[in-house]
Amino acid sequence: MGVRCLGVDPGLGRLGFGIITQERSTLRVERFGCIETLPHSALPGRLLLLYEELRKILEEHTVHLIAVEQLFFGRNTTTAAMVWQARGVVLLSAAQTGIPTVEPKPSEVKLAVCGNGNAEKKQVQGMVQYLLGLSAPPKPDDAADALAVAIAGIALWRWHSGETPLP
Repeated sequence: MGVRCLGVDPGLGRLGFGIITQERSTLRVERFGCIETLPHSALPGRLLLLYEELRKILEEHTVHLIAVEQLFFGRNTTTAAMVWQARGVVLLSAAQTGIPTVEPKPSEVKLAVCGNGNAEKKQVQGMVQYLLGLSAPPKPDDAADALAVAIAGIALWRWHSGETPLP
């Protein structure tokens, strides 16, 4: 039996998600996409929408692991605050379901996917396409990033725990 991971690229306006399964050395895409909220809607309603849509995804797919990217922001604290709140919704959903989480840094995602912690965004997208056997890079970018986070999540889980996160 394989390991199925939900990778998340957190965002308030667009939250990217991707579900992959690893069986032995093969990675397979189960589903990917974005959950979008309207920019002029009230914050509590936007967070509720993210929560409800994430819960639906988790109800529809048996997931053994959730990977959500750590965030690093320089100057735009308003954007950072919004994204941190969306990330909190993801962590809450994971905690409520009891699914283990890993939180790779952006450099760890790039390293796991490309072998280089300083890889460019296009390199990451190209490697995600290659590793998952897709005919084209996944779109939109947030979904591609979420698939990369899922790949890194599985790698980090195995590295740190030394075991497969199966029930």
